[in-house]
Amino acid sequence: MTEAPATGLPTVVIGAGPIGLAAAAHLVARGVEPLVLEAGDGAGSAVREWSHVRLFSAWAEVVDPAAEKLLSPTGWTAPDGATYPTGGDWAALYLQPLADALGTRVRFGARVTGVSRLGRDRVVDADRERQPFTVHIVHTDGTEERITARAVIDASGTWSTPGPIGGDGLPALGERTAADRISYRVPDLKSPAVRARYAGRRTAVIGSGASAFTALASLADLAKEAPGTHAVWILRRGVSGSTFGGGEADQLPARGALGLAAKAAVDNGYADAVTGFRTTKVENDDEQLVLTAEDGRRLDPVDEVIVLTGFRPDLTFLEELRLGLDERLQAPVELAPLIDPNVHSCGTVYPHGAKELSHPEPDVYLVGMKSYGRAPTFLAMTGYEQVRSIAAALAGDQEAAARVELTLPESGVCGGAGLFDEPDTSAADGNGGGCCAAPTTLRIGAPAPSGGC
Repeated sequence: MTEAPATGLPTVVIGAGPIGLAAAAHLVARGVEPLVLEAGDGAGSAVREWSHVRLFSAWAEVVDPAAEKLLSPTGWTAPDGATYPTGGDWAALYLQPLADALGTRVRFGARVTGVSRLGRDRVVDADRERQPFTVHIVHTDGTEERITARAVIDASGTWSTPGPIGGDGLPALGERTAADRISYRVPDLKSPAVRARYAGRRTAVIGSGASAFTALASLADLAKEAPGTHAVWILRRGVSGSTFGGGEADQLPARGALGLAAKAAVDNGYADAVTGFRTTKVENDDEQLVLTAEDGRRLDPVDEVIVLTGFRPDLTFLEELRLGLDERLQAPVELAPLIDPNVHSCGTVYPHGAKELSHPEPDVYLVGMKSYGRAPTFLAMTGYEQVRSIAAALAGDQEAAARVELTLPESGVCGGAGLFDEPDTSAADGNGGGCCAAPTTLRIGAPAPSGGC
């Protein structure tokens, strides 16, 4: 192993979430000085916003090894590895202690507004790679600062940029106007105010991932206590074998249980599922909302809408860097084929690191959720492996950077249809459509119309 260049400049890590703090821990272990810049006022600011949600990964899978080594001398005691933390547990019992252990290497209230090369915009070639990075910051009091860095690791996540209702990736017509009755987060139904918002009301849940499963299960529990509570689950695709995830075959049992809970919500009558519905318009109808699909169908009015259609990366502050991103997923070009939801329906990807995450601009990396761009099913363990490899590369240890040190669990639903079901997969079906017949409303678990699937 060779030592990192003695530039005297830090490696800037953007974001003090799980992956950003793990990156800092790995850099410290390698003798590379990190500087973590966090827009929020504490570690795991985004995680704290879903503090009521329980992770489907156990404690043993969400504590980074290098971080644990950094924490051990402080007297920190690792939680029971077989138990499952909530987001609040993760932030309070692990992320904040880790930030405290890193000390002045972490700065809060520092929002990154731009990253470039010193004296070089993205057009200029001359002597570009020999210039340090410049990182522009706005502090909570409005003051601005510019920091120079030898490398940049962007672990800012995607939490601040949720996907819209519109099936074409744009906000549906009327979506902004109806913002007071639309949420883009899993509701905390233990909060009296939030509970009152959904109790006894009809709520549309749009999405097909773990967050949608969680929301459906939570609303089903509320319906048992508050008559009149009902959910309408809106899926943009048809129903297939992977609709509810891996179920009992999932190697992350809690993740599989989420899908089974969502299925139970539908089977037990607490929710109806509407498939193949890609929303284009949200209309007000006598203090309720009516959703219209691109095929002209209109659903019965609902009181609230919960939109859980995934997230997308904010790339605006990286515009002066030369990034190599897939044109569809906005993920690094070498990583994108491994995680493309048009092909993969699994919750896993082959472990990857510095090589797959590199860009035409040397020494800049997007990691964690942000590295996945618009693709779903990211695991914390994947992010920890990413930053382990990157820290090794920045320290000059290319052998360690290329080495795989992680085995990921499989979802048990590999090989499914991905974002959309394959057309015309069941010609023998009465309507020639199988899973991809004309969109319909159905009770999952009951016989599907026209043979279905």
